[in-house]
Amino acid sequence: MSVRGVRPSNDDELVDRARRGDAGAFGELVRRHQNEVYTVALRMVADRHLAYDVAQDAFVRAWRAIGRFRGDAQFSTWIHRVTVNTALTHRDRRSRTRADSLEEDFREPEAEGLSPERAAESAEIRPHLEAALVALPDTLRAVVVLKDVYDWSHADIAGELGITVTAAKVRLHRARSRLRSALRTHREGDR
Repeated sequence: MSVRGVRPSNDDELVDRARRGDAGAFGELVRRHQNEVYTVALRMVADRHLAYDVAQDAFVRAWRAIGRFRGDAQFSTWIHRVTVNTALTHRDRRSRTRADSLEEDFREPEAEGLSPERAAESAEIRPHLEAALVALPDTLRAVVVLKDVYDWSHADIAGELGITVTAAKVRLHRARSRLRSALRTHREGDR
């Protein structure tokens, strides 16, 4: 369905219209980006129900701040940052226990061209990797998700989390080490 009968070709046009108060244009941006925002939220908070709240709050914050969006980055990058900040705020606001799994809603797009053997190995390891990711402290999980899933730079991660670039690198190293250790323990247990 299009906004006012004309489907804009890109997000920039929708952002411009949303800045002028066009709620329909912002609604189209939400429709286009809702799945990715939910996925970012889920990876950050590792709780399906909380991720819905985070995603909804992220869009509310984005609507309120759309007039300040300078357009230096793509809308998708900006809404990711808003989502990460919202997830961190929820985490800080709630002292909740971590979920035991990422559940079935956490899915990566399948990599094209995987051999059947490699795909089977990946499918076998995936639940253990997800459990290890959830077991990480929030501070480490945030860095590894932003770097390894979303390919953010260390500088962007540091800026987003309010830490130094060195701290971002150290946290990433610690997170990866813990993940490797958890997978190694799983493999040794299978022998």
